[in-house]
Amino acid sequence: MPRTPHASPQTLRLFEALMKDPTAWRYGYDLSRETGLASGTLYPILMRLTEQSLLEAGWEPSDQPGRPPRHTYRLTGDGVALAKVRLAAAAGPAARRAAGVSIVRPA
Repeated sequence: MPRTPHASPQTLRLFEALMKDPTAWRYGYDLSRETGLASGTLYPILMRLTEQSLLEAGWEPSDQPGRPPRHTYRLTGDGVALAKVRLAAAAGPAARRAAGVSIVRPA
């Protein structure tokens, strides 16, 4: 059976963290701490979701002299929609109904 895109446990943890405030810009380091994902796992997911237009990425200048700007991320509208579907699917049928998400599986 083929793997469902964007449904790995690591991606779901990232979606869960981002959905706490989908419009807020988040630093990768903060997301790593919140999700428990190592940078070697987190940043490839962030890059892939950004390339697929599910995340927006931006640069924020440092407030401390001599420090480089920091990369920030937030979900796009498509990213929010996909995150809702993936998180509801992972949570089970009752959560899908509560979220208003229906998943039709081929027979």
